[in-house]
Amino acid sequence: MTASHHDFVIVGGGSAGSVLANRLSEDPANRVLVLEAGRPDYAFDVFIHMPAALAFPIGSRFYDWKYESEPEPHMGGRRVYHARGKVLGGSSSVNGMIFQRGNPLDYERWAADPGMETWDHAHCLPYFKKMENCLAAASDDAFRGHDGPLVLERGPARGPLFGAFFAAVQEAGYPLTDDVNGYRQEGFAAFDRNVHEGRRLSAARAYLHPVMSRPNLEVKTFAYGTRILFEGDRAVGVRYARSGRRGTDTVRAGEVVLCGGAINSPQLLQLSGVGAAAELRALGIDVIADLPGVGENLQDHLEVYVQHACTQPVSMAPYFAMRKRPKVGLEWLLRKSGPGATNHFEAGGFVRSNEDVAYPNLMFHFLPIAVRYDGTLPPGGGGHGYQVHIGPMYSDARGTCKIVSDDPRKKPALRFNYLSTDQDRREWVEAIRVTRSILEAPAFEPFSGGELSPGKEVATDEQVLDWVARDAETALHPSCTARMGTDQRSVIDPLDMRVRGVQGLRVVDASVFPYVTNGNIYAPVMMTAEKAADLILGNTPLAAEPVEFYRHGESAAPVGA
Repeated sequence: MTASHHDFVIVGGGSAGSVLANRLSEDPANRVLVLEAGRPDYAFDVFIHMPAALAFPIGSRFYDWKYESEPEPHMGGRRVYHARGKVLGGSSSVNGMIFQRGNPLDYERWAADPGMETWDHAHCLPYFKKMENCLAAASDDAFRGHDGPLVLERGPARGPLFGAFFAAVQEAGYPLTDDVNGYRQEGFAAFDRNVHEGRRLSAARAYLHPVMSRPNLEVKTFAYGTRILFEGDRAVGVRYARSGRRGTDTVRAGEVVLCGGAINSPQLLQLSGVGAAAELRALGIDVIADLPGVGENLQDHLEVYVQHACTQPVSMAPYFAMRKRPKVGLEWLLRKSGPGATNHFEAGGFVRSNEDVAYPNLMFHFLPIAVRYDGTLPPGGGGHGYQVHIGPMYSDARGTCKIVSDDPRKKPALRFNYLSTDQDRREWVEAIRVTRSILEAPAFEPFSGGELSPGKEVATDEQVLDWVARDAETALHPSCTARMGTDQRSVIDPLDMRVRGVQGLRVVDASVFPYVTNGNIYAPVMMTAEKAADLILGNTPLAAEPVEFYRHGESAAPVGA
């Protein structure tokens, strides 16, 4: 069946897709269709909207695409599980709700690549500000926005364990900072979160639902894109399958915009004949454009949990007990308050693990309970505890995302090559050393019942690396598989987000990053989509804002400036 023509067909109703659906449909002359392969984010779905329920969608076939890597050669052949959101809002509907822009020097690094000059911090900052309403920031804060659809609440980070954490980092020699998304990222602070009035505020809830009544905007869920349709080298539409229906439907488009993320976007490009020509021909796929960079340059963050038992009854453990969950859930349903109304990732920070790096290469999340992301407890755990999530933030390991079949339902092969470089291994050893210096500081002495994971028996550099190889998980930040740039291995033109070598096709999501940023990637994805909307529509870009930001060893401005 052939549907009517749309000016823009957005493939993927996740984080970037929600932003673009809103911005591209602001002009009533633009007919916009969003194809989302996952389910709707029903308003009554507590597993999505209750912040503390964030572990429930992970691993569920109803919410999660349930990817896994190929056997990782430097991790004992382990397959590392990768959750990705299978619902309107994409991974913003299932993630940890932590809002981190990354360091300003991340964007200076982007801009240092040829042709990327307009992606420096000064050009990105106005789009970060455009998208947000940061409730904790002063009205005259040069770094923060107050008029955007994405409301940010700062974690309260109160209680004995958070107090001990902030004291301990200072005892270990690390500073506090006012705002990790402001003038100075380096240091520790309460975190901004995508939580508003006790509910998760996903990209779909912030950007898409408020404009769903626009007559020129249509959103289809359970609509799985299977091919981009080309006439010559011009993309003219999308073929997609509908859940529960036989066959496929086709929609024609003035332009096709891929927003499926760092796994699905390169997958659909390759399935449609855009990628490394020899690899595509080997799978029987006709080549539209020979772009060997598609599916290359895969980057991610790996993390571990350093967990301690707590000798005092001051953690969140009782609220996670099965007998307490009905009460927690009821309080949230009735009042949107209580332990169910927080993601519990309320504080953390960024540090440099050595003097060779110009800006923080380690990110910390502190949690007042000892539990894994999927809800499992450490050996010897189950009582009161606390933990730090830690990992290197700009590893030089590079991987690939490659299709293995011309069948759209066959998942691509993901090879991340974790722990494959000297830098990566060095920084992992440093990460655990820094973490232990914090958790063993005097401020934690009244609370610490000993290290549960990895345990004191993991002491030498070799033992640390062996433990990381056995125990580490992805932080769920895959990116960079269709990167912007102007060299022969780049895929996307940074001036207009078009796919090189073809017409009528753009990509806007984490796959276009040239380098992963040094924190959670949701905020950079949203910024990229806001900036891309202006590029796609031909609007005059927002004026650059070249504000001063903290640079280690160079800036003497006070914290909070």
